[in-house]
Amino acid sequence: MRIGLLGAGSMADALGTRWAAAGHELMVAGRTRDKAEALARKLGGRAGTFREVASFADVALIAVLYQGMPYTLTQIGDALRGKPIIDCNNPVETDRFTLTTTPGRAMAEDIEQATGGHVVKAFNLCHTRVWEMTPPRFDHRPLVVPYCGDDPTTRTLTHTLITDLGCTPLHIGGLEQAHHLEAMAAIVISLLFTGHDPHTVFNLVDTTEPVAS
Repeated sequence: MRIGLLGAGSMADALGTRWAAAGHELMVAGRTRDKAEALARKLGGRAGTFREVASFADVALIAVLYQGMPYTLTQIGDALRGKPIIDCNNPVETDRFTLTTTPGRAMAEDIEQATGGHVVKAFNLCHTRVWEMTPPRFDHRPLVVPYCGDDPTTRTLTHTLITDLGCTPLHIGGLEQAHHLEAMAAIVISLLFTGHDPHTVFNLVDTTEPVAS
């Protein structure tokens, strides 16, 4: 699979490293060309502009700070129209840990409207260090990764990419559920900022397995 990483920060690094190890081909774009090229070299891929990476991708991961989203979407233009997109971003301000989007409206929906692509929300509930785990496991159980979206192809690709990390995919519905995932992320981010371990996660309990005492 050809994965376009639209953003060259820590999330793109952590997820891209695992996907490269799984045999996927990657291309990276970032606001800083040197940073994108350095990450591309690390992943064994190549760097390009936002439009070039969007055109290259079978599926694109948009991974930028919410403050940089307008710039990123402008640079992408219409290059993702009709394409699968994974949105892992959180529009959460860190003064009161509240969402910056219109109430009831998700950033994922705004991205879909702006790009004309098919968006799935995923990978937004954990700190980068969780995605660096090989694999992410808690109490001897794989991390459950919720995702939501309307397009069957994008959901299938997302399911595969979650599985490639050694995690358990959990489809929770259409893209209208994305604002719930973003609200959950606001809680996680507030916990991290108040001193909780970066490996703090929400995970489902599997009662078929013994729980460590």
